[in-house]
Amino acid sequence: MIALENVTCRYEGRDRGDDESEADEHGADGGGTVAVDDVTLSIPDGEFLVVAGANGSGKTTLVRTVNGLVRPESGTVSVNGTPVEEDLVAARAAIGMVFQDPRDQLVAATVGGDVAFGPENLGLSHAEIDRRVSAALEAVNMAGREDDRIATLSGGERERVAIAGALAMEPDHLVCDEPFVGLDEPARESVLARLRDLHAAGTGVVVVTHDLRDLWGIADRVVGLADGRVVVDGPPDAALPDLAGLGVRVPEAFDAAGDAEGSTEP
Repeated sequence: MIALENVTCRYEGRDRGDDESEADEHGADGGGTVAVDDVTLSIPDGEFLVVAGANGSGKTTLVRTVNGLVRPESGTVSVNGTPVEEDLVAARAAIGMVFQDPRDQLVAATVGGDVAFGPENLGLSHAEIDRRVSAALEAVNMAGREDDRIATLSGGERERVAIAGALAMEPDHLVCDEPFVGLDEPARESVLARLRDLHAAGTGVVVVTHDLRDLWGIADRVVGLADGRVVVDGPPDAALPDLAGLGVRVPEAFDAAGDAEGSTEP
């Protein structure tokens, strides 16, 4: 369980429309612009949650609080009942984070070396590391590609390697920040299928996005942000009337039964 209670974050010296991912990692002293404004939110284990909003709405800053990448100015963020600030190692073990640009977290020359990086830092045995790497690559449909060089991979393949690296830590929740940006249709379908499979296997999935069309059929809940505040929170169909006004892309039409017409189902 992830729990945020009255969380507020600020960043300094920048407009809200700028890339919020550069929010001050160490909080602020009361100056600057509010990126997340008094948010209270619970994310149960196993839930597929979409955090949606326009650029600068605070969504990236919000999810980066859950493993300590951003420290709130005020409020409390807890993972499995323990405040993040009290046990950062446990929080980062429980929350696997995949950044918007996988190049920001791919650190090794080969696929296998990159996926093994996290487990190696845990001091695990070689046998356990090998098991985790194999299982994580299998989960993203890249089994047997341990020796492939990162530099030769497509954008979609790099995204899947980044997901595998997070999965190798065996987290309770996987958080993906705009995982479909810059991907062509086949790559997007591949990444979406992996997220669907992980959710079906019991892993909690949190996706940050401004485009809900691909996720409509699998999301359990949508939280919509505007100006750092939660303004929408509910099942996708119930949230639809309010989401379009937030600058979020949704399926273009719904029939009388509330089913998305033209939504993507891989």
